[in-house]
Amino acid sequence: MNINQLIEIVKNKINKNIICDKIEVEDKTFLHKNHISHDKNKFHIKLIITSDYLKKKNKIQSTKEVYKILDKELKHNIHSIQLLIK
Repeated sequence: MNINQLIEIVKNKINKNIICDKIEVEDKTFLHKNHISHDKNKFHIKLIITSDYLKKKNKIQSTKEVYKILDKELKHNIHSIQLLIK
């Protein structure tokens, strides 16, 4: 899987499961390429979700919800997520 495919999957899954106004996904993998634990098959992404639905929840609840939706991708394609909820 490449980063563009992953971004589309992430956006589609979030849109399907969470009421949101906007989703942005940024590839931040380049910042971690020299790390010892870097795996070329896993990506680092920054996920920015604009959602009143998630804003009404506390940070732990909203994070758990997003991680549950992206469970498969977290196991196979995502090394880390920087999550920002607006």
